[in-house]
Amino acid sequence: MAALSTLILLLCAAKDVMPSSPHWKPTWPSYRVPVILPQSTLNLDKPQFDAEARLEVVSPCGPACHKSYPLPTYEEVKNYLSYETLYANGSLTETEVGIYILSNGGDGSRGRSRTKRQIYGYDSRFSIFGKDFLLNYPFSTSVKLSTGCTGTLVAEKHVLTAAHCIHDGKSYVKGAQKLRVGFLKPKQKDGGKGSNITNSAMPEKMKFQWIRVKRTHVPKGWIKGNANDIGMDYDYALLELKKPHKRKFMKIGVSPPARHLPGGRIHFSGYDNDRPGNLVYRFCDVKDETYDLLYQQCDAQPGASGSGVYVRMWKRQNHKWERKIIGIFSGHQWVDMNGTPQDFNVAVRITPLKYAQICYWIKGNYLDCREG
Repeated sequence: MAALSTLILLLCAAKDVMPSSPHWKPTWPSYRVPVILPQSTLNLDKPQFDAEARLEVVSPCGPACHKSYPLPTYEEVKNYLSYETLYANGSLTETEVGIYILSNGGDGSRGRSRTKRQIYGYDSRFSIFGKDFLLNYPFSTSVKLSTGCTGTLVAEKHVLTAAHCIHDGKSYVKGAQKLRVGFLKPKQKDGGKGSNITNSAMPEKMKFQWIRVKRTHVPKGWIKGNANDIGMDYDYALLELKKPHKRKFMKIGVSPPARHLPGGRIHFSGYDNDRPGNLVYRFCDVKDETYDLLYQQCDAQPGASGSGVYVRMWKRQNHKWERKIIGIFSGHQWVDMNGTPQDFNVAVRITPLKYAQICYWIKGNYLDCREG
């Protein structure tokens, strides 16, 4: 009974903020964030790196399907949030975690296939051209993975992406050991760094500058599951670069309920594979949600997987507007809506538990991860 009570606290750790006046601003809620700490680490055999990289996850399990799963036990949650760490030299470890609530922690249709095209009616995506946009926040936080996916800068040396870009649920993908992250930058002119000559009639040509990944964290909830089961809820991974990237990054935040999002809308930018070399931005309304997933119909193509889903809300403590990553774009699902198949694109929500885990991966100190 004690474990169940603790789990309910973990799953309901938000202090809800509801609009109270006509002048209400969409405000970042305060959350009672749990603490997730490593308990033990085990060395594993080096992986084979024999899986084919997938640029999206496809699943027939929709909102009703995911809502039908029984509430996980406390031990199951700890198991899902344990993680593997892959290092650049090919070594692999598995870390078990403990989950704690600090009372004074502060506020702080099945089997059906679909083509890869995920466009709903009119294509509402916007290609972002020109260094004045590409090199400025928030678009500058989007990066490309050498496996073909997208990632988002969330710290000086860290990139958030989808787990399936690194691991197919059973094995690490080819290229994961030598994983690189690409930063879109202007091509050098003939005059080198000192040349500022541009042709305003043509968008400036860009190229990727690549940085190697030092290590990668993937939750066991993804590795032990799959897209048709609980694994879809844990389709996220964090990459640590070998050196700082020196760009402004976007902080992560706990995903508020969809009804609290500004206009009920989300945003994300990614490197869709039908527009090579282009960064593609889109926004759309959230159609449905579970505790772990957001269902929407943002136009997307494979390659956008791993994009950080963000919103802009009022930060009461700092008295300013702030964008935060609240999810990771994962892939596509067919959903049986009263016997009629309907398709959605899906994002993994950053819950209080996932926030605590990802933040600890970044900071290495739970005291820096008390406010979501």
